[in-house]
Amino acid sequence: MKSEHDHISASELGNLWQAYMEKTMILRVLEYFLEQRNDDEGRAVLQNQYNKETLNVDAIKNVFDMEGAVIPEGYTEKDVNKKAPRLYDGDFDLLYIRLLTEVLMPLYTLHLGMSYRKDIRELYNHFIDDMQDISNQVTELLLSKGVLVHPPIVPLPKEIEYVNEVSYMGGMNIIKPNRVLNTVEIGLLYQSLEINTIGIQLMTSFAQVAENDEVKKYFIKGKELAKEVADTMHKLLVDSDIQPPSIWAGETTESTLSPFSDKLMMYSSNMLSVFGLSGNTFGTSFSLRNDLSLKIGQILTKTFNFAKDGGKIIIKHGWMEEPPKAADRKMLSKE
Repeated sequence: MKSEHDHISASELGNLWQAYMEKTMILRVLEYFLEQRNDDEGRAVLQNQYNKETLNVDAIKNVFDMEGAVIPEGYTEKDVNKKAPRLYDGDFDLLYIRLLTEVLMPLYTLHLGMSYRKDIRELYNHFIDDMQDISNQVTELLLSKGVLVHPPIVPLPKEIEYVNEVSYMGGMNIIKPNRVLNTVEIGLLYQSLEINTIGIQLMTSFAQVAENDEVKKYFIKGKELAKEVADTMHKLLVDSDIQPPSIWAGETTESTLSPFSDKLMMYSSNMLSVFGLSGNTFGTSFSLRNDLSLKIGQILTKTFNFAKDGGKIIIKHGWMEEPPKAADRKMLSKE
């Protein structure tokens, strides 16, 4: 008989359920990308991740089976058309996979800290290791191809300095110009610029192939939001005399036959929106320039509203699988 500590906790169950959704979605995306890839190097990276994620999905299934819980539906062969024409030119598939690793590495680290049972902690350690491995592989390949560019370079510090004026936090003084960005702020702004440049291309392609008109309009709105964020980050860098390297995220072909279901594309968009919310919230906490906090706060509000609208569309069309929930004691008492 299991002790109380042997049973899976609510947080562990919910997080594994969420991981199952993410990983089955990734498998469907990889199945299409593998059909389109011709070069050996790119295929090897994608195939490596496909093999890892297949094993990870099986591991999650085993936990659900062991606990006597129903296995979620997640994303299946119904959500991918592997034979659809090429939707992306260049190496956008690799850029998208790299973006997913940026989303999932910190998420799985968070979930590891919410896990108490040894086997589940080991499972999350394995998830994190896999994400790090794929991230390193795809980053090295993109750099070797010249697709991924390094962030801006600044002069190296020659001495230790301390902030001795409260005006360091200013940033909105009309008379006194804004101080230049520090390297922590540059890194956060550049990452947001890079992510949203990829987001523009992703939303463009999703809008082009979406079957439902409401979903199509939603992706167009997402494209405009990603453009606005990218433009804001670019201007903030340029205003500090930092010319960010040109970021190229490939091009969308003229195909209108979708490789993915509207359900899968909406989930992908929603996941990246939530990542944008958490990333920008994290960014504001490390910036001491008030004008940056104000601008990022405005972006957070727009991103939150975009994600909320997406959730409504997902629910409206019956695409939201409900996570495991607590027992409804009121209903049980009525029975």
